[in-house]
Amino acid sequence: MPNVREIRRRMRGVENIQQITQAMKMVAASKLRRTQMAVARSRPYTQKLQGVLSTVITSMGEINHPLFVEKPLKKVCLVLITADKGLAGGYNTRVQRLALEEAERYAEQGVKVDFLALGEKGRAYLKRREQEIKKVVTGINDVPTFDEAQKLARFLVNIYLNEEYDRIYLVYQEFVTTVQQRPIVKQFLPLVYEKDETALEEEYIYEPSPQAVLSILLPRYINNLAFHLLTETKASEHGARMTAMTSATDNAEEMLEELRLSYNRSRQANITREISEIVGGADALEA
Repeated sequence: MPNVREIRRRMRGVENIQQITQAMKMVAASKLRRTQMAVARSRPYTQKLQGVLSTVITSMGEINHPLFVEKPLKKVCLVLITADKGLAGGYNTRVQRLALEEAERYAEQGVKVDFLALGEKGRAYLKRREQEIKKVVTGINDVPTFDEAQKLARFLVNIYLNEEYDRIYLVYQEFVTTVQQRPIVKQFLPLVYEKDETALEEEYIYEPSPQAVLSILLPRYINNLAFHLLTETKASEHGARMTAMTSATDNAEEMLEELRLSYNRSRQANITREISEIVGGADALEA
């Protein structure tokens, strides 16, 4: 049985770790609330923008804009979105594994795959596996800004219009609930849209033209799409880290309970031994 001093030292160590995990849990919870608020504030704008864009496209009938045109699949860019830091449970691992599976699937079809790494963990993972990384972006704010999303969207649109890639996919963790995130692959370019059937039943007048309206709406739509995806991935990261730190804090408490029990047993054993030694010594003196 460990001695009392050793158990007390271990208890102090576990208590220090528990304080750290508890603090990280509270910080992650705070960041998660702020990110969710940002998503909630942007949701009405997002829904209205998608509705107007769908109406314009449906009214035009056919659309030949380069951002909508499907190309023969020869080269693909996978944007792997991970965190810059760890201690988030399986948040990074699951999405990294999915990205590599997607790359292998395209490679089997003879399609060349490059990666764009958003996050230090993704960069390190791809580098260890000797994958081609076109660009690395780190230091995204815990609550992403629209400027960050705009820079990302502009870069992806430029490499697509320059015909460097035939398709661009985002590989990220979709936010389901605070304790559940789902790794998915989402096509970013070319754009995918749904037709608004009600637009065919109503007559709209566009000034100066549907094409001009579309040219104004598209950059806003793409920037907003990038912003939505960044905030969703950050919400997933904060939720995963909060869950992981909650579990770590609970595990530390369970360990402390076991150590306290061991401490009390060891202390009781020492007291019993000392009493026995005292009684034994008294008996020896009387003899």
